[in-house]
Amino acid sequence: MRVHPWLAHYDDDVAPSVAPYPDKTLLDYLSELARDHGDKPALLFKGTATSYRMLEDQSTACAAALADLGVRPGDRVALLLPNCPQFFVAEFGAWKAGAVVVPVNPIYSERELEAALIATGATMVVALTPFYQRLKNIQARTSVRRVIATSIKEYLPPVLRVLFTLFKEKKDGHRIAIQSHDRWLQSLLSAHAGSPRPDVTVRPDDRAVILSSGGTTGTPKGVVGLHRHYVAAGLQIHAWMKSALRPWIDPIMLPLPMFHVYANVGVQPLAFVAGAPLSLVPNPRDIGDLLKTIKQVKPAFFNGIPTLYTAILNHPDVRAGKVDLSSIKLCISGAAALMADTKRRFEEATGARIVEGYSLTEGMMACCINPVKGTNKIGSIGLPLPDVEVRIVEAEKGDRDMGPGEVGELILRAPQHLSEYWNNPDETADTLRVHGSGAPWVHTGDLAYMDDEGYVFLVDRKKDMLKTSGFQVWPREIEEVLASHPAVQEVSVAGIPDALKGEVPKAWVVLKADAAATDEELRAFCRERLAPYKVPAAVEFRKDLPKTLVGKVLRRVLVEETKANKAT
Repeated sequence: MRVHPWLAHYDDDVAPSVAPYPDKTLLDYLSELARDHGDKPALLFKGTATSYRMLEDQSTACAAALADLGVRPGDRVALLLPNCPQFFVAEFGAWKAGAVVVPVNPIYSERELEAALIATGATMVVALTPFYQRLKNIQARTSVRRVIATSIKEYLPPVLRVLFTLFKEKKDGHRIAIQSHDRWLQSLLSAHAGSPRPDVTVRPDDRAVILSSGGTTGTPKGVVGLHRHYVAAGLQIHAWMKSALRPWIDPIMLPLPMFHVYANVGVQPLAFVAGAPLSLVPNPRDIGDLLKTIKQVKPAFFNGIPTLYTAILNHPDVRAGKVDLSSIKLCISGAAALMADTKRRFEEATGARIVEGYSLTEGMMACCINPVKGTNKIGSIGLPLPDVEVRIVEAEKGDRDMGPGEVGELILRAPQHLSEYWNNPDETADTLRVHGSGAPWVHTGDLAYMDDEGYVFLVDRKKDMLKTSGFQVWPREIEEVLASHPAVQEVSVAGIPDALKGEVPKAWVVLKADAAATDEELRAFCRERLAPYKVPAAVEFRKDLPKTLVGKVLRRVLVEETKANKAT
C-alpha cells in the first residue's frame, strides 16, 4: 500500500477521506434544499435572486417541456449560454429528463460550434438570443432538431429590464425573431408550470455531462462525467473549505464560465452541497461589471484564475482604492499557474487568502489544493484532496515512480475522474492506464514534482516544454522570473524555431500602465536569475495577450504569429 505523505499536512478539520459517498445526485441536493430551505437564494444575478424552490420548480417545468419536445434519456442537450439563471434551469431540467448536458463555449465560431455539436450528437440546444443566428447557420449539418431561445433580460430586475429593452437589446443583437419550429424558454416554462417531473430515474452512475477538453494530447475531445462525479467533487471540496464557509451567509462568486470544468464541476456542486448562494457573472472580461457585482453581493468566496486577479489589481478604481474588497476572505486560483507576485499583491489588497489549486477536465475536479489554514508553499499547487491519489512517474513510459524533487508526469486517480472520452476508446485507453493493482490512473500530460511532505509543484505541460541546444526548458520558470519585474503586468513564454539551437525561448510581455522597460533590460534581469540557455532570445511587447474565454494565455497563437511574421 502506497504511503501518502500529504495526509500529515491537512488542516486539523479535514479528514483523510469523505467516504462512503452517498447514493445521490445534484438533483437530490436541489430537491432537499427546495424542501427544507426553499426561500433561500440559490442564484444571485444582477440584483435578482432565484430561490432553491424557484430553481426546483422551473427546472422541473423545463424537464417536462424537453420531454414533451421529444428529449429522451441519454439524448444530448447543448447549452449555448453564459453564466445566467437560465443555464441552471436548463441544466437541471435536462438532467431531470434523463439527458446528458453539453455546455458549449458561447464565443465559438460557426466551425467550432458545428464540430462540437456533431461530435456529441446533440439534438436540442438552449441558446441565448445573440448566438441564435450563428447556430441556425450550421444547424442543418448537425443532429440538432430544435433550438430553444432565451433572452438575458428575462432574469433582470424590472428597472434594468426596461433599460435593457430600450438601449441595448436591439443594438447588441439580443432582439431576434425565432423560426416557427423553435421555442422560447420562458414560454415553455409558463406552459409547463406545475407539470410533474418526467418519469425518469436518474442514477449516480448515469452520464451527466460532456465537457470539451484538449486532453493530454492537445486535440479536442469530449470528457464524460457521471452524476456521482459532481457529488464526489462537491463533498471533497466542501470538506477542504468548510472552515471558511458559512451556509446561507457566504456567497460564492462565479466569474468563471460554466462550460469549463472549474466552474461546472468545481464551484457548482460546492454551492449545492454547502447551501451557499452562487453569484453569477456573465462576462468575466468586463472588470467594471465584476467590481460592481462585488460591491452589490459582498462575496466571501471568490473563484478566479491568475489573469483575472491581475486584471482586478490593475483596474483604475482598485488602484485608486475606490473598491472595497474586504468581504472576500478566501480566493481559489486555478486553470493556470499563479505567479507569486500576483498572490502577494492580491492578498495585500484584500486581506483575503488565495489558495492555489489544480485539476484538469479529465480529473473532473479531482484536484490538488493548498490548505485553507495551514502552510501554503509558494509555487506549489498544494496537496491532493481527500480520496485523491497522486503519483509522479517517469515521463516517457510512466512505469517508474520518481523520488521527492524529481520531475516526472503527474498522474492521479479518484472517485470522480472521467469515465471515458465520448466515442473515443483509443484516447480513453491512452489517458486511463492501469499501473499495478486497483483502478486506472489519469495521465495528465503535466510535468511536476512532489516534495517529501506531499506538496506538488507543477513544472509545465509536457507539450509546452522546449529543448534548446539539448537542454530542457520549462516556460513557467521563465514566466515566474519576468513576472517579478516591477514593470511587467503579464507575460507568456514559449519556444520558437531556431536554426542553430533547434528552439529558443521567446517572451511576450504586457507592461503595467505608466511603466517602461526595454528588451535588453528584461533579458538582463533574466540573466541574473536564470541559466544562460533559459534567457529569452527575444522579448516582444504587446498591449495584451491572446486568451481563451476562461483566461488561459494562448501560447500557440503567439508562436504561430511569430512564425507567420518570419515567413513574410
